[in-house]
Amino acid sequence: MGFPLTLAWILLVGTLASLGAQNSISWEVQRFDGWYNNPMEHRWGSKGSRLQRLVPASYADGVYQPLKEPYLPNPRQLSNRVMRGPSGQPSLRNRTVLGVFFGYHVLSDLVSVETPGCPAEFLNIYIGDEELFQHARKRVIATYQNIAMYEWLPSFLKQTPPEYPGYHPFLDPSISPEFVVASEQFLSTMVPPGVYMRNASCHFQEVANHTSSVSGALRVCNSYWSREHPKLQRAQDVDALLLGMASQIAEREDHVMVEDVQDFWPGPLKFSRTDYLASCLQRGRDLGLPSYTKAREALGLSPISHWQDINPALWRSNSTVLEATAFLYSWDLSRLELLPGGLLESHGDPGPLFSTIVLDQFVRLRDGDRYWFENSRNGLFSKEEIAEIRNTSLRDILVAVTNVDPSALQPSVFFWLAGDPCPQPSQLSTKGLPDCAPLFIRDYFEGSGFGFGLTIGTLCCFPLVSLLSAWIVARLRMRNFKRLQRQDRQSIMSEKLVGGVEALEWQGRKEPCRPVLVHLQPGQIRVLDGRLTVLRTIQLRPPQQVNLILSSNRGRRTLLLKIPKEYDLVLLFNTEEERQALVENIRGALKENGLSFQEWELREQELTRAAVTRQQRGHLLETFFRHLFSQVLDINQADAGSLPLDSSTKVREALTCELSRAEFADSLGLKPQDMFVESMFSLADKDGNGYLSFREFLDILVVFMKGSPEEKSRLMFRMYDFDGNGLISKDEFIRMLRSFIEISNNCLSKAQLAEVVESMFRESGFQDKEELTWEDFHFMLRDHDSDLRFTQLCVKGVEVPEVIKNLCRRASYISQEKICPSPRVSIHCARNIMKTASSPQRMQCPMDTDPPQEIRRRFGKKVTSFQPLLFTEAHRKKFQRSRRHQTVQQFKRFIENYRRHIGCVAVFYTITGALFLERAYYYAFAAHHSGITDTTRVGIILSRGTAASISFMFSYILLTMCRNLITFLRETFLNRYIPFDAAVDFHRLIASTAIILTVLHSAGHVVNVYLFSISPLSVLACLFPGLFHDDGSEFPQKYYWWFFQTVPGLTGVLLLLALAIMYVFASHHFRRRSFRGFWLTHHLYIFLYILLIIHGSFALIQMPRFHIFFLVPAIIYVGDKLVSLSRKKVEISVVKAELLPSGVTHLRFQRPQGFEYKSGQWVRIACLALGTTEYHPFTLTSAPHEDTLSLHIRAAGPWTTRLREIYSPPTGDTCARYPKLYLDGPFGEGHQEWHKFEVSVLVGGGIGVTPFASILKDLVFKSSVSCQVFCKKIYFIWVTRTQRQFEWLADIIREVEESDRQDLVSVHIYITQLAEKFDLRTTMLYICERHFQKVLNRSLFTGLRSVTHFGRPPFEPFFNSLQEVHPQVRKIGVFSCGPPGMTKNVEKACQLINRQDRTHFSHHYENF
Repeated sequence: MGFPLTLAWILLVGTLASLGAQNSISWEVQRFDGWYNNPMEHRWGSKGSRLQRLVPASYADGVYQPLKEPYLPNPRQLSNRVMRGPSGQPSLRNRTVLGVFFGYHVLSDLVSVETPGCPAEFLNIYIGDEELFQHARKRVIATYQNIAMYEWLPSFLKQTPPEYPGYHPFLDPSISPEFVVASEQFLSTMVPPGVYMRNASCHFQEVANHTSSVSGALRVCNSYWSREHPKLQRAQDVDALLLGMASQIAEREDHVMVEDVQDFWPGPLKFSRTDYLASCLQRGRDLGLPSYTKAREALGLSPISHWQDINPALWRSNSTVLEATAFLYSWDLSRLELLPGGLLESHGDPGPLFSTIVLDQFVRLRDGDRYWFENSRNGLFSKEEIAEIRNTSLRDILVAVTNVDPSALQPSVFFWLAGDPCPQPSQLSTKGLPDCAPLFIRDYFEGSGFGFGLTIGTLCCFPLVSLLSAWIVARLRMRNFKRLQRQDRQSIMSEKLVGGVEALEWQGRKEPCRPVLVHLQPGQIRVLDGRLTVLRTIQLRPPQQVNLILSSNRGRRTLLLKIPKEYDLVLLFNTEEERQALVENIRGALKENGLSFQEWELREQELTRAAVTRQQRGHLLETFFRHLFSQVLDINQADAGSLPLDSSTKVREALTCELSRAEFADSLGLKPQDMFVESMFSLADKDGNGYLSFREFLDILVVFMKGSPEEKSRLMFRMYDFDGNGLISKDEFIRMLRSFIEISNNCLSKAQLAEVVESMFRESGFQDKEELTWEDFHFMLRDHDSDLRFTQLCVKGVEVPEVIKNLCRRASYISQEKICPSPRVSIHCARNIMKTASSPQRMQCPMDTDPPQEIRRRFGKKVTSFQPLLFTEAHRKKFQRSRRHQTVQQFKRFIENYRRHIGCVAVFYTITGALFLERAYYYAFAAHHSGITDTTRVGIILSRGTAASISFMFSYILLTMCRNLITFLRETFLNRYIPFDAAVDFHRLIASTAIILTVLHSAGHVVNVYLFSISPLSVLACLFPGLFHDDGSEFPQKYYWWFFQTVPGLTGVLLLLALAIMYVFASHHFRRRSFRGFWLTHHLYIFLYILLIIHGSFALIQMPRFHIFFLVPAIIYVGDKLVSLSRKKVEISVVKAELLPSGVTHLRFQRPQGFEYKSGQWVRIACLALGTTEYHPFTLTSAPHEDTLSLHIRAAGPWTTRLREIYSPPTGDTCARYPKLYLDGPFGEGHQEWHKFEVSVLVGGGIGVTPFASILKDLVFKSSVSCQVFCKKIYFIWVTRTQRQFEWLADIIREVEESDRQDLVSVHIYITQLAEKFDLRTTMLYICERHFQKVLNRSLFTGLRSVTHFGRPPFEPFFNSLQEVHPQVRKIGVFSCGPPGMTKNVEKACQLINRQDRTHFSHHYENF
């Protein structure tokens, strides 16, 4: 196929000599793809335009299904039976082989307009001078048109085309499918088995074949479409080939094809060979070509009714050919196809059908071409130039560009007649020529399967590697953090534990040994772990008898310490000497404490068999408690749980075992040294042996489980009557209160406790008494009989009956004064309360508040009870709604709450989906001209569609991080339409969607790479002309070249790696454990966007489009960053630093000039003294009216812990110099919307209370200066594990309470780190708190007027009560900040309340 390239060179170079000094471009330059040739129909004649049918299509279903067997014969069978014949038959018209292959070039050039491929102009050489190039180009095209139309076509058809009538704008020049299939077939019958080569002196050369043999000509089947033939390496070789074809006579013009065309034509894709005629037959069927008879009829040719009428000469000479054809078509002439019918009627010249089709196509191409060289109106050529072009022949071109003597070429190179120079030696046949290379299937992917799979697997492992790295980083950071926390404790404990003995504790046959430290102290043996945490304490009290059992084998390194009524301690030592040293110390300790002991030796195996392990002791205690509660609660034996097979022995052993003080404390969930445990244990241990038997435990448990309030109060009275005189003194009463309060980690001073006791004595009329009898003590608890009735002793593993929980479930209490400030409202409230009390739907705890008979007789008056008002039920008229109505109402409220979110998400994803669909549609239906979809369809559609969506997402995700812009815009009218508070959530949503699309994009490219790796080089050269050059090798690049040696591939791999790192480290789990890792890896976004720009700029498949989406968001983001950088350059001096309890650091620093903010907003700070520039977000706890800014930072990680260290109070220096800070902000979020609601509920948990400190102070300040505030009431719910956890907030609340003159703020504190609310300890705390609140109007625990509750807040009942307190308010704002679990509970409560058609609760929560 070297001829087309040579011809292009000839036409180009041959015309440049006469273009030395042309004028500038004065004509309309023709496009290479044919577009806009026709000013009215721009697509006519263009590359990839629709085919113009000459005859109506013929399909099996009338639409697109091609006709096939058995209606039509098999194409290969038809080719073998009809078109096969001997080679070496010369042309009847003496046509030359040069005319044949020139015709192939012309017809292939025309047919390529219909199929995607390389336009002929791509073969032109680029010339720097545009004018020179355009002059040469138009001359090349014109000369080419002239030779093809007026020299070659007449030689092919043996008829002259009609005179040129001029340009016809209404004539469609598009290619017809009949021409596509039929044009080259007549030439195929003329292709010889070989091609001669000669020089200018008529010397025909011998050709060396690939088998090292020599032949007289090039074998067509081994040379066609190949550019690597050893005889075609020089320009002289090409000249010899052209001259040889000019002298060689082609094969006869008939129906017979040589085997080179029929069996050994270059095959498609991976197949090396194919049957050219059979392929064309099948292609004609795919195009829906009509039958032979219909085509003749449609084209105006005379009808054919008999098979012999197709070619009478052939019927006379070789009737078997037509008979064989008729047999294959079942002797039905109407089935005969266009292609075989046209070939059979040809003899010497193309038959009437082929001639008509070809001539029609050429005439339409000429007359419908506005740029045809003879069209004098297009301004391309003058009449003289047109005449000059018409007088140019292919012979003139060959003579001009080769060294051949003109006398060595005949006047018409398309014919060789008698007397012409250089006759061929003989008519070529297959004899004497090398055999054709056989068919083989190219496996371009051979040997690449494993590597390709390994590469894909490696890419899929990127997230796993990133996950492992993040896990290692998180572990290291957590270890460092714990090391910081343990430093002080370890130093203190190590000083106390000097002299301990290291050993391994054996825990059982199936349990691993653990390293322990055994430390002897007066009266006890303590066992500690490696962290110096006490694992076990063994009390040494007489009259215990301890057994020391030593191992007598295996190095004598084992010691068994057997303690009665406890599980044994088995220790393993490194040497016998270490064991002996501890044994000596234990002997001394036992003698010192007056304990008797025995000592003997056993083999180590027998020793471990005799030991009672902790697991065995646990099973024993489990049986103990199971039968204990089965007797107390009257549980059936089957419900008490399954027992071992030897149940009688096990139960007897369990019932005879006794509990130690540590086991008793563990069953209550307390520490052995707690005062409550000591009091309860001393009371229950009737025999005083230091252990509790089954009966002793049962006696005290029965009282708590089934006893009356009098019995329970008498039991408590006996517990704290320490001296046993039947009276409780004030000191004993104080010790009782302290035993209750210590479980809540409260450290009230003695003076405060004394004040509580005095107030309780005074309230009960006992101010003159120093000691109380039981009757006096029970009278003090007169208001809480209902609480005592359901009081129990909560034991681990035993659930409180649900009936008790349901009867005594407490909701939030709001005092009547706060609800009914005016008399009119008071009457209304009282009426509602009465209605509520009489409602049969409401369940109340049974009220048994009547005092005992002896108390009534003694005091002679009715005892009153104090009951706060409980609001849990609706007071207004309610409608009973079905579940469907509730669901509809919930959906309506959801839409109302999140209509802005839904709208923005819908718009964003509509744009994303539209971009995907636009690209997918383009490559699925509108990009056939590029040819890429014919090679890879699914892969290119998926990769390009997702690429458009990813470009949009990764660009506009930047806007969600423009914090300054968001803070500004949320104060504008846009906040009514765009939820700026959800920017971070939207950021995560976009990122999650983008990573999914990235995976799909990568999967699409994996498909593309695979298909490109198995596509021939010739295909790739047309798809990527700037990347590949078709050198004839056919073998494409391997998969690794696409992945690692191309710019898009390598940047794509790096992008996947960067995304894997960023996404894993940005996950919630790792961000909480290593914020620095998240901070550093998220700065890879700069590298990410650089790679994205490079990735698409290579324009491998399409022109870059990423900048279209990226430019505007990038400019806005850079501007926002510059605003932040302008603030970050200013150092802020810290005025005050204070270390507060619970690991909280209070920083007060200067307020920068012009720094304006609102309550509830947050800032980002950095401290270079920590050796890092990372910024951390914290909410401002100062109010906007204050002159300084303040933060309360809890030490929850390495950064905040180190910050707490560097701001520790200096020692020995009166002038503190604190490290300076860098400030970025303020930034807005949802909590600053609190003033837009008439009633707002603030819910803070843990350190999440910080934004509400600023809001509370701001509200009180504005009300004190008579500033108009829309918000009329705020309910602040503070959820804390202990009241000591954030004592600094109590100071702020106390300040708010003192400044709140208008009762704007109602504070409710919930302490969660307590036992079950039905437990004795919690009940007593509750009684003390209510008494303290009633007497002094302050909380016993916080010292505030705010109500203190125990347990977790019941949000749903609380919100229900607010609907009754504020019936006229239609919308209440709920703002929560704290642990995710608490925030979810608040959201759930709001959703449940919003199911009702009443007050709407709008929930907002904080995110950084």
